[in-house]
Amino acid sequence: MRNDVEVWLKQAKRDLKSAKNSLISGDYYVTALLCQQAVEKSLKYHYLQKNKDLLRIHDLVKLAREVGAPDNIIKACAEINPVYVEVRYPEGNELPFEKVNKKEAEYILKLTEIILQWIQKN
Repeated sequence: MRNDVEVWLKQAKRDLKSAKNSLISGDYYVTALLCQQAVEKSLKYHYLQKNKDLLRIHDLVKLAREVGAPDNIIKACAEINPVYVEVRYPEGNELPFEKVNKKEAEYILKLTEIILQWIQKN
């Protein structure tokens, strides 16, 4: 495996670890954002295993389809996908840290773990 490909999975795993740490500290929006990043990087890792050029997109559903992910993985990606924008910027009076509660962060974390497990098996 090329080193320039392996770094994508290595960083995805680190993002997942940091997401778990953010859950413990109560920074639920950070948990969600880091989960989205972990999924994006792991999907790009999987894509780069078979392709030369990087897909420079952030849409998890499109990335999942590009790597031939099964329906349950695509569905999980669709649930995580909105996080990329939702928790990065304030909207009106709503702040990013107010947009994700503990239950939602735990759910996104669970989906992320499922996706990363699938990627590491395929």
